[in-house]
Amino acid sequence: MVKPWWIPSLGRKKDHGFSAMKQNYIQLTRVFLDEEAMINKKLPKELILRIFSYLDVVSLCRCAQVSKLWNELALDGMNWQRIDLFDFQTDVEGIVVENIARRCGGFLKTLSLRGCQSVVDSSLRTFAQQCNNIEELNLNDCKKVTDSTCQSLSKYCPKLQRLNINSCSAISDQSLKDLSEGCHQLTHINISWCDHITESGVEALARGCRKIKVFIAKGCPNITDRAVMTLAHLCPNMEVINLHSCSSLTDDAVQQLAENCLNIRYLCLSGCPNLTDTALMTLAQHCQALSTLEVAGCSQFTDAGFQALARSCHLMEKMDLEECSLITDATIIHLAMNCARLEKLSLSHCELITDEGIRHLSTSQCAAENLTVLELDNCPFITDASLDHLISCYNLQRIELYDCQLITRAGIRRLRNHLPNIKVHAYFAPVTPPPASGATRQRYCRCCVIL
Repeated sequence: MVKPWWIPSLGRKKDHGFSAMKQNYIQLTRVFLDEEAMINKKLPKELILRIFSYLDVVSLCRCAQVSKLWNELALDGMNWQRIDLFDFQTDVEGIVVENIARRCGGFLKTLSLRGCQSVVDSSLRTFAQQCNNIEELNLNDCKKVTDSTCQSLSKYCPKLQRLNINSCSAISDQSLKDLSEGCHQLTHINISWCDHITESGVEALARGCRKIKVFIAKGCPNITDRAVMTLAHLCPNMEVINLHSCSSLTDDAVQQLAENCLNIRYLCLSGCPNLTDTALMTLAQHCQALSTLEVAGCSQFTDAGFQALARSCHLMEKMDLEECSLITDATIIHLAMNCARLEKLSLSHCELITDEGIRHLSTSQCAAENLTVLELDNCPFITDASLDHLISCYNLQRIELYDCQLITRAGIRRLRNHLPNIKVHAYFAPVTPPPASGATRQRYCRCCVIL
């Protein structure tokens, strides 16, 4: 077997075995570690630096241990413009963030500390002072972060554009007020599950950060109509809005969003039970760019609202109508006729849907070309006939059928014969064993008899 060119011969003299091995180790070390190594001679520093720019954090740290030259190049600030420490979340403490901040300085543009629950305000203050060119910061689930961090960001990071403080439960209105004073370039903000935030904070944010395009506020029950109206008036460029479980919102808030933010393409209103068809009709009138609508649990919506929406919003791609329990096949028929781009449709717990609605859907342009996911959990009138209709939907990748009690294993097998790659999620309750022949069923269990 031919030895690789970089492994020299060890020599045959037994007496000199150790010295030969030592010499070879030195030579081998020089091949990889010497700045005069072949790779360093052939490639200019600028090219090595460019190669390093594509590596992740782990790979850069490994390269930094190869040689002095590679250490210098791997740790160059140009390679540390984007850092994601999610994979190391259990190990990342404040000192790590501070060291990164001092090393990267003004080069750092994007930092994700998602899940790093040991990080505290003092470390993030050092970070803000050192990395004042930061544009995107993810603090999702950093439980120890408080308003003090947003105060530091406001003071030192004027270029901040994207901020995620999802599940930072200590955050209050004061954070949004501070951000509004110093972070005027903010375009994306996620304040989900920060349940201390109220309309006061949102209004302050809207007044100071008028470039907001993405506003995500899931699980913020204290956000009111007034907060959303202010946001709609002062931030008309919003495109993505998530108000999941902002349960006090009414049609008035949605009306202001629709009339002022004409470029909305994603809207989540799931868990807002006070909304009626008026909200859907207003969206239909003003928001023709809408492509994703999530309204799970909006139980007052009816066919009339969705028919109006389908006639106007032809770019619709994803719709979550779970627990919109008043809709019937009429809604599906209008979506099938008008929304040719529809890719994902959830009708779970829409208990009035029947095979007829699925038949119309299966013969539509969207089913033939785009439909990939269909969710029909807890639709009691759906039978195997629906699965037979869906055989022609060649792009269908997943169907949900939990608790569809009229669906059978035979129907699912037929569907899989035509669509072998489809994922079918269904549940079949175990069959109750028949009583033993000739035996009478005991009226009481043994325990009851004893009692």
